[in-house]
Amino acid sequence: MEYAIRFGADAVYLGVERFGMRARATNFALADLPDVVASAHARNVKVHLACNVVMHQQDIDQLPEFLEQAAAAKVDALIIGDMGAAVLARKHAPDVQIHVSTQASVSNAEAAAAWQALGATRIVAAREMSLAEIADMKRRMPAGMELEAFAHGAMCMAYSGRCLISDFLAKGRSGVRGNCAQSCRWQYALVEKWDPDTYHPIEEDGRGTYILNAEDLCMLAHLDDLAAAGVDSIKIEGRNKKAYYVACVVNAYRQVMDGADPEPFLRELDMVSHRPYSTGFYYGPAHQTSEALVYVRKSDWAAEVLSCERDADAYRIEFRCRSRFALDRAFEVVSAAGPPYPVHMGNLVHIPASRLETKAFGPTAERLYREAEPYPVDEAEHPGERYYATVDVPVRKGDIIRMLR
Repeated sequence: MEYAIRFGADAVYLGVERFGMRARATNFALADLPDVVASAHARNVKVHLACNVVMHQQDIDQLPEFLEQAAAAKVDALIIGDMGAAVLARKHAPDVQIHVSTQASVSNAEAAAAWQALGATRIVAAREMSLAEIADMKRRMPAGMELEAFAHGAMCMAYSGRCLISDFLAKGRSGVRGNCAQSCRWQYALVEKWDPDTYHPIEEDGRGTYILNAEDLCMLAHLDDLAAAGVDSIKIEGRNKKAYYVACVVNAYRQVMDGADPEPFLRELDMVSHRPYSTGFYYGPAHQTSEALVYVRKSDWAAEVLSCERDADAYRIEFRCRSRFALDRAFEVVSAAGPPYPVHMGNLVHIPASRLETKAFGPTAERLYREAEPYPVDEAEHPGERYYATVDVPVRKGDIIRMLR
């Protein structure tokens, strides 16, 4: 969340322990939600809380308390895909907006009007719609209803993510209950009933075939088309992604939305973990990729800048190590101030974490903490710990230093 805000998000959508589509992620605690929302609001960023699993009766029974806690935390919107949940939201969180999840597969203006009657103020379009269909639906939608569309991230092979493959192949890990195993990314072949020992590959390469494996969505070069279709808000999908991914992708879309040339930022999107990119269904049928589940990326997060001060002819930075690295690597700075730029690092110094010592005093032992002295090193080899280094260009607190592969 911190990196989404720092690199330009107008709103963040997130989940807590229940009712979100990322059940296996390390989600926010519901008890911490007031502080999370206050932190975002202090920087003029809205918080949309996911409440979009397929609701069974036991979920509906537990929902009122959840909704009241969300309202008390002052979240700006609830992302809801179930009509019963929407009815309860109006009753138990009347001041919180309802945004209709893509899980509801809204793809026509009549459905949008029905959701408006339930209190919804925004529709997240079904991901299978073309730009022409979105533009037509927007023209027909009720006045005041906003339209949001996904612009980037993973695609699902099932309609708006409503898929049962994971339930069957991953022992009950339900995709519509937030527990998807991404079984569609696995390797498959056909087997003929009377010849079960013979596997028939489909468009096989050397590793097998991945006929259900959807390409990732990327609309960075087509944001004007989304705006022309009447889209009010674009959404970046980030299933279990790291802060580095969030920073780079949000930064790219923020910069282009603010008028920057898309070309250098298209390169930026290749730096993070992804499958082959496409434009989804916006300009025609989406495609599957023959690439395996292994994701491709061209860089790694090396350091998070904590401070930067002028030091003679260079700049002295303090940073938190994120991945082990030596100084012979090629580095770049990712900053919200503009496109990434190269940086040279030198004079690496390790700032050891506090070390625990035990000293004996008579029959008992007393524990003491001591801060060890910084010392020069040739390699940053302790992720999570702090270091000093010199760099040849100024950087800012919160900037990312990455190493190219």
